[in-house]
Amino acid sequence: MKIVAVDTSTAAGSVALLQDDQVVAEWYLQSAKTHNRRLLASLDHVLRQARWTLQDVDGFAVTTGPGSFTGLRIGLSTVKTLAWCLAKDFVGIPSLDALAGGLGFGHHPVCPVLDARKKEVYFGLYRPDGQGRQILQGVYLVDKPEHLVRHVTEKTIVCGDGWLLYKNQLLAKLGDLIIEAPPPCHMIRASQVGYLAMQKLSAGKGEDPVHSSPLYVRPSEAEIHRNALQKRIRRE
Repeated sequence: MKIVAVDTSTAAGSVALLQDDQVVAEWYLQSAKTHNRRLLASLDHVLRQARWTLQDVDGFAVTTGPGSFTGLRIGLSTVKTLAWCLAKDFVGIPSLDALAGGLGFGHHPVCPVLDARKKEVYFGLYRPDGQGRQILQGVYLVDKPEHLVRHVTEKTIVCGDGWLLYKNQLLAKLGDLIIEAPPPCHMIRASQVGYLAMQKLSAGKGEDPVHSSPLYVRPSEAEIHRNALQKRIRRE
């Protein structure tokens, strides 16, 4: 099975090609350029280097969020369109699942943390199942970084750009409870997205790209303004 995997949920972008249990190619870039200016060019470059065509691909995978609202829309719309037009399999993978997925072989719980802007972070708590997989405990969360400390009550591995942003603040409160993941584990890798997607597709858990939607966790700016307007109208 050949999979194209994409991540555009943060300022970084990543594209990977996987064939069965092998990562054939992976591209990653931290850049100020928006994803709509580089995603298709990056995908085309990786495919050419691997001598694949889109017709060779069996399935597509993309991160669904949480993350950058604009980045998620760009990634999802691009990958969903490719899967639908080419009649290929499709899987959406939550961003925090992908970030935690590469840390499934330890014994400690994992807390991936992504910058949510507005001085907040997205995060989740995961526990390894002993088989190399991380299992989400509860739900995906968004909160102020100082409130994250309420959820970390034992020795925990942390990773992600949100952790790097608020590292000093969180270390001051959590101290010895924190095990910081190494630098490569702070980024979402498209290869991990593809690996998780491969597992889902092998289990017959593909999705309809037409009905796949972003996992925002927090309301968008448009929704916030709309709700505020509706409340003001009701008061008047």
